[in-house]
Amino acid sequence: MKITGFTLYQVPPRWLFLKIETDEGLVGWGEPVIEGRAATVATAVQELMGSLLGKDPRNIEDHWNVMYRGGFYRGGPILMSALAGIDQALWDIKGKFYNAPIHQLLGGKARDTMRVYSWIGGDRPAEVGLAASNMVAKGFTAVKMNATEEMHYVDTYAKIDAAVARIAAVREAGGPDLGIGVDFHGRVHKPMAKILAKELEPFRPMFIEEPVLAENNEALRDIARHTSIPIATGERMFSRWDFKQLLTDGYVDIIQPDLSHAGGITECKKIISMAEAFDVAAAPHCPLGPIALAACLQVDATCHNAFIQEQSLGIHYNIGNDLLDYLVDSTVFEYHNGFANIPDGPGLGIQVNEEYVIQRAQTGHDWKNPIWRNPDGSVAEW
Repeated sequence: MKITGFTLYQVPPRWLFLKIETDEGLVGWGEPVIEGRAATVATAVQELMGSLLGKDPRNIEDHWNVMYRGGFYRGGPILMSALAGIDQALWDIKGKFYNAPIHQLLGGKARDTMRVYSWIGGDRPAEVGLAASNMVAKGFTAVKMNATEEMHYVDTYAKIDAAVARIAAVREAGGPDLGIGVDFHGRVHKPMAKILAKELEPFRPMFIEEPVLAENNEALRDIARHTSIPIATGERMFSRWDFKQLLTDGYVDIIQPDLSHAGGITECKKIISMAEAFDVAAAPHCPLGPIALAACLQVDATCHNAFIQEQSLGIHYNIGNDLLDYLVDSTVFEYHNGFANIPDGPGLGIQVNEEYVIQRAQTGHDWKNPIWRNPDGSVAEW
């Protein structure tokens, strides 16, 4: 079997899909994208795919290493996201060739279903109590929300109080057993992160996410000393080498690699297994489309330390199209009592509606995240 070609589709709301074709008629789908840099990643995919044309798609480990090591310069969000989507598509082909879901090729399932959480509140969190009640009514047992709007290095206690009030509203509306992920989103710098983490403790969050930016991970030491809340991070880390020091330092409780950013199925399986050796849990990042979610669930199924999965159904970014729109059978991800099915079909276990993908690619997108500023005019983290 040989790779004969590939096609990229930039589709709303902010996704990039990749189809890889073979001479035996099997095709594989991947989702290589960095939110806000879809066109840049598409160019990187085109460059990397040059080394794969004419090759057997089943030799995934070798292909991964050629794409990663063959260009001398490596890593980072663009190259690793391009590699990730290609890797997903190669695994999809391999599963279809052997008529088995990817999780069976990775050693088989360690669980039957996967707990999932839903986003509430939007970029500038609001009406989160009502949103939490709605999600509980739909059967979700966990939600995630942004903690704050923009914050300066040292900001006002009024912003701290407002953030605490919102989390309090979610706890009251959702009840004592609702899992609440609180995403600091890298917006909160170390001086305020210590204060906010401490103030949130009475509400027993499931975790606080990205309390500081990944480039400031050394600050997790001080934050961990100020709170007992589990600390999660990793969506802006792109390889096992990026995670190595984080795990060695010992101040993270949950890692969140993104299977469309951190080298795909091949790499994230290794990253999550590394974390298991440090007694660290995994909750893969996935505010993206159905191909990315299918890849996550295939890996989640095989990893003992994966405990919850992000998914984007109804997320505030999904304007124009949503998670299930591009699938022939949208029931593949049915959620029951806060858990998702592990797709059992060949490969990724989903069937992409290519006709609809082609139609929506004609509209495309040029999604960019907003640029925020502090009251003094300085650029703020979004």
